[in-house]
Amino acid sequence: MSDSLFSVDTPVTIPVLNAIAHMPTASLPVLLDDAFIRRLSDADFMRIAVLLAQKSLDEGGCPIGAVIIDQKSRRILGKGHNTLVQENHPYNHGETSAIRDAGRQDFSRCTLFTSLSPCEVCATLVSMRGFSRVVVGDVTSACGTEDLLRRKGVQVDILEDARGVELYARFSQQQPALELEDWQGVAAVARKA
Repeated sequence: MSDSLFSVDTPVTIPVLNAIAHMPTASLPVLLDDAFIRRLSDADFMRIAVLLAQKSLDEGGCPIGAVIIDQKSRRILGKGHNTLVQENHPYNHGETSAIRDAGRQDFSRCTLFTSLSPCEVCATLVSMRGFSRVVVGDVTSACGTEDLLRRKGVQVDILEDARGVELYARFSQQQPALELEDWQGVAAVARKA
């Protein structure tokens, strides 16, 4: 009998994935047993990234989330969401937040799941840190760095999540100035005004 909150018998449901998204990463090894983790698919990890994007939007921010897993164990090493608004931080995107949460790792053995195609800064950081694989959950709303990552030797897989695509599309329609600021900075918003 496992002492973990989520074990081999726990169904993989949206409420369970939402709980994982909201739990501190450092607590996950105690709460998730290995048998449960091995049952999580790439689509499940992407859904966690989308749930983190929803968390950001609920906080008043840009809906982008990311999850980093160890490819062998499938354990979550880091996760995060965009906090441009919440932390008044101009480049704390979902990917950078997850990388910061993961800390000092050998990222060559990791996969990064991101709910939206990374910006050039995030794509460069992913390459610089040596990630071997990135899974992108939305290339409908934004794309462009996938070829850059591939040229730098990163395997890029597209796994669009319909909920994530709809979430970002609604955000970009309702808050175009905030979307522009997130991608290009305050100066771009001022130029457009």
